[in-house]
Amino acid sequence: MRSAVNRTTLPNGVRILSKTMPYAQSVSMGVWVNVGARDESASENGLSHMIEHMIFKGTGLRSASQIAKEFDAIGGHTNAFTSFEATCYHARVMDIHLEKMVDILTDIFLNSVFDPQEVEKERPVIFQEIGMVEDNPEEYIHLLAGRAYWGENPLGRSILGTRENIRTFSSDTLKGFFKRFYQPSRIVITVAGKIDHHRFVDLIGPGFDSIAPGKHLTDRSTPSGNPQIRLHHRTLEQAHICLAAPGIAISDPRRYALSLLNTICGGNMSSRLFQRIREERGLAYSVYSFTSSYEDTGMFGAYAGVHPDNADETVALIVSEIRKLKARPVASSELEDAKNFTKGNLLLASESVDNQMVRLAQNEINFGRHIPLREVVERIDAVSAREIMELAVNLLRDDQIALTCLGPITEDSPFKQVLSDRPPRAVNA
Repeated sequence: MRSAVNRTTLPNGVRILSKTMPYAQSVSMGVWVNVGARDESASENGLSHMIEHMIFKGTGLRSASQIAKEFDAIGGHTNAFTSFEATCYHARVMDIHLEKMVDILTDIFLNSVFDPQEVEKERPVIFQEIGMVEDNPEEYIHLLAGRAYWGENPLGRSILGTRENIRTFSSDTLKGFFKRFYQPSRIVITVAGKIDHHRFVDLIGPGFDSIAPGKHLTDRSTPSGNPQIRLHHRTLEQAHICLAAPGIAISDPRRYALSLLNTICGGNMSSRLFQRIREERGLAYSVYSFTSSYEDTGMFGAYAGVHPDNADETVALIVSEIRKLKARPVASSELEDAKNFTKGNLLLASESVDNQMVRLAQNEINFGRHIPLREVVERIDAVSAREIMELAVNLLRDDQIALTCLGPITEDSPFKQVLSDRPPRAVNA
């Protein structure tokens, strides 16, 4: 399979990357900004996400309905998302509609008017989005766990913001944040599919090269994890449990070992947590482990939704499996299966223009270079069972594990004893 990655930096610092996938018939494009909820003050929390919404609400040339109609008319798919460290505006079309896609995305990014009437109409939409998260216990528990683990750091807030903040944001507030943070040095444009790099640069370069550099921005603050127990009482059928422990930064060389550790612990159906808690004990329908990595820190976690009577047993089983990972190296066959699973997912994703567009941006933002799949596969293959055990020992210490629970759980639950010999204070929230 032949492919090529090309990179161009505009005079003002905007970076443009493309990956040619000659067998594809479509093109996926993303305009990425290295700014997210982590860059907001407490009173600004929710601004990045609200800007993401408002970008599609009209420019000097197009109304919100015209933007939607023009994308629909070419059979295109467009959307956007906000994370803690990035905001992305993306679209996918057939290659024959590349010029139209570039025209629309350039217009909405550079010329959005943030009309005050549209801002007023969008507030209740975001309120509904916040409500959707709060109504979904499996999603909401992750927000509560992040809040407990990261504390007052922006990583502990909701990307969606608060209702109180959303009510105060005006058109001028949005414009001010946009102008301050959407600087050319933070903008990366990526495209993958049936694409010619030079033609793409000719199409998109003139518009984005017009963005003027701004003032220096404050560096992000690195938080420390809080190993505590937080119980949130709610009348539910299930108790939703989330354990959190230290992770690693996204560029940490140990990221390959952590990926395999996560797969072995609870990353697929043959993982230890899935087999022990669901298949052997029948305690949970949904149980898994996960990792969250940022530019300077990270979190390793585990989730399970169980009957309230089984909450303490489930926590004990999760902690037991974590301790086993620290006590002895995983078997060679289990490690090999995890490597094959990880490499298989990676290579299957490589056939998607959307995934390749995302990968281009993530590599550029986090590493400053394109990392070939061959290099990733080699690094995965090189991980040893001893490295995984050492990583588990260093990160998953009993005294660094935090627990958040949502559901009909009381302070009397014996979580303190289950987690470790330490005596953390349980707080009902």
